[in-house]
Amino acid sequence: MSTYIYAITAADHPLRLDDAVGVGEPASELRVVRTKHLSAVVSDAPEDLRAKRRDLVAHQTVLEGLLADGAALPMRFGLVGPDDDQVHAVLEQQRENYAERLGEVDGCLEYNLKIARDEQDLLLEIVSESEEVRALNERTRRNPGQQGDMMALGELISNEVQAREERESKEIVARLTPAAVRVSLGEPTKSHFVNVSFLVKREESAAFSQAVHEEAEKRGDAYTVSLNGPLPPYSFV
Repeated sequence: MSTYIYAITAADHPLRLDDAVGVGEPASELRVVRTKHLSAVVSDAPEDLRAKRRDLVAHQTVLEGLLADGAALPMRFGLVGPDDDQVHAVLEQQRENYAERLGEVDGCLEYNLKIARDEQDLLLEIVSESEEVRALNERTRRNPGQQGDMMALGELISNEVQAREERESKEIVARLTPAAVRVSLGEPTKSHFVNVSFLVKREESAAFSQAVHEEAEKRGDAYTVSLNGPLPPYSFV
């Protein structure tokens, strides 16, 4: 049977798994694949594994228990290996890499920041600051049948939106980066021009949250700032 993998820890990490259960229905029993330096918390992988709420909760609960006792590399839901022997082999082959990652996340928490801006607010800014946009916009008003001008205006505005969002995203990340150990940039979403994860020292998490709050206050009501965390450090494994 395939092996479902929850997390990787150092060999001396406390593994208090007696009260935890694995994914599947009925719930699978947790076990540990050990090498001299590392451990992997695993279970049998259900044949019909899907992202059901019960299984997502079971996966997350195992991770939370491990992270409460020290550094752990959380695996994303659904990671499956061929068998325990293959998991053991990978632990040996990637020992130095995993040890380095464990050192980086030790004592740290992940926070994900997403920021959206009201579209109308951004368009008003572009029109007020770009002479080229204003001139082309006025021309299309006078000649609404000129499809070439309409297309050119749409392309110009699209390029302005992208450029301004990229510039603003870089500015925001640069101001918050000094408060973090590491930063992982995610792809912007359909709704958010900022999508970034920060690895933050546990004892500095309150200060980091305050820095994000101050950034949100500075941006004003046209911006929607969402800070999610603390999270398992998925983005830094």
